Amino acid sequence: MKFPGNPQKMLQQAKAMQERMQEEIGRIRVEASTGGGMVSVKMDGHKKVLDIAIDPDAVEDVEMLQDMVRGAVNEAAKRVDEETQSKVGGLMGGMGLPPGLLG
Repeated sequence: MKFPGNPQKMLQQAKAMQERMQEEIGRIRVEASTGGGMVSVKMDGHKKVLDIAIDPDAVEDVEMLQDMVRGAVNEAAKRVDEETQSKVGGLMGGMGLPPGLLG
């Protein structure tokens, strides 16, 4: 099967697009909280936890605190996934590829 265009140029463009996507993902910042704001988690686009804030009143019940931390981390990760899909979808749309081809 013969592809139209210059395959080497297409490969270079794909690599540049991948680098751009990684930069965009690295700029993502999300925050999620649980327990009415008693626990708050900030996370970057690579799902690295940047900060956790815990209201001192939440420390009285360790089980509840564990649940709130887990919930906030999971919600932050979900928001990273949503942001990533949005950014990647926007970038990939400009390439003219069919939806879902690379994801």
